[in-house]
Amino acid sequence: MASKLESTKLTRLTIVAGGSYSEREAWITTELQKLCAAAEYQKYGVLLEGLPTGSMSLQASSHIKLERIAPGCFCCIGQIAMRVTLNRLLRQGLSHLFIAMNDAEHLPALNTSLSSPTYARILQRKNEIIL
Repeated sequence: MASKLESTKLTRLTIVAGGSYSEREAWITTELQKLCAAAEYQKYGVLLEGLPTGSMSLQASSHIKLERIAPGCFCCIGQIAMRVTLNRLLRQGLSHLFIAMNDAEHLPALNTSLSSPTYARILQRKNEIIL
């Protein structure tokens, strides 16, 4: 039986790690502006670890599905919040997903999770950005 997350097209994935919350959000905002200008009617997803301080440059829209989860390493907090939120985003039929995490040292653990058969069938690794 097929997983509810499986789809016929792969979702491109970019992971952004390190730097401050505002730096990660600003980098993703710039990339989304480029993507939205180049392709109409695509859906993009953003999963941000942490809560913003000050103004938020990223805003959800009909083309951008945005989720923020409380600070705490994705791999160290049992991954429940990340998995639930990630699965919810992936059910949206995204063409590209950005995951932003605080600490680049935890990239190997996140990559291990995202390499599981459930996610490997639906995610196309694009790149990792370390700020």
